[in-house]
Amino acid sequence: MNALKRIFSILGIFVATLASVGVTSAAEPRWTFDGAIHNNSLAISPDETIAVASYSERPDVVVYDLNSGKVRAVLHGYVTPRNIVFDPSGKSFYVSDSSLGQIKKIDTASLQELATLPAGAGAFGTTISRDGQTLYVNNEAASTVTNFDLTTNRPKAVITGFAQPRQGVRLNSSGDTLFVTNFLGDKITLVDTQSNKIVAEITGFNKIRAISITHDGKQLFAANSGSNSIAVVDIAKRQIIATIPVGKDPYGAALTPDEHSLYSGNLADNTLSVISLASQTVTATVNGFKQPRQAIVFTHDSKFAYVLNEDLSIVKLDLASNQVVETLH
Repeated sequence: MNALKRIFSILGIFVATLASVGVTSAAEPRWTFDGAIHNNSLAISPDETIAVASYSERPDVVVYDLNSGKVRAVLHGYVTPRNIVFDPSGKSFYVSDSSLGQIKKIDTASLQELATLPAGAGAFGTTISRDGQTLYVNNEAASTVTNFDLTTNRPKAVITGFAQPRQGVRLNSSGDTLFVTNFLGDKITLVDTQSNKIVAEITGFNKIRAISITHDGKQLFAANSGSNSIAVVDIAKRQIIATIPVGKDPYGAALTPDEHSLYSGNLADNTLSVISLASQTVTATVNGFKQPRQAIVFTHDSKFAYVLNEDLSIVKLDLASNQVVETLH
């Protein structure tokens, strides 16, 4: 419970500071808790009708109607929004904000705030269990992961032993293992979700960013922005077994649902690298983006990808041709 008390203490101090400073618009000077760390996030509703996008340099969240291709609404009241995830039913979504130290639960239909989960300043990456009952929240400042019970919106456990966990956090398909990236340690920590205990580590990364895990739980892919590569990990062996060169400053490592391809968003050269999983080589480089990062989401049928630009416009990409279909803004 000491870790939980520390998070709540940090939360109280910085929310009070935020209130005294005030935030009114992106154009005005604003206080942030960890604004030197930049990231973006994109989530698509399970029925693929709604997209929700954020960039930590903007104190708002943009909601798109994917049927019309237009902005449905802009949600205000954020400082450094970090990650967005939909609940499996699609009825609500969660937005983490590292400066507010909160996770906001938003109703998808009304876009009204339903609940606020206290996670402490530094709250960053999030992932949700398949049954929608548990939310895991990385905290890069406290170097913890908090396990929230979404039936009560209260924390069940605070797991310690990490080194600045940021956006990268994933559950395997069975939900029994949580994979947490550690930016300072350049490692991935494996957590048993039944015991909430760390059970293993995988090391050898270079400025680790996004991760993806195959459905069978045998392989993991991680973006190394420090070495312009994607690491291929044998999960059973807890070892990197290959590295695939990609573009400059890769942040993304997004696996298509059919597991034929992996897409890397390359921040520095504004491209996507397309990797064949069969050959584990780059088969195409797609141009025309603005600072693409981790925010790459696929349709369930693996026919299209939505890629978030730095300005919060969204590129819809045809995966068969790797051609841009449209840009939403």
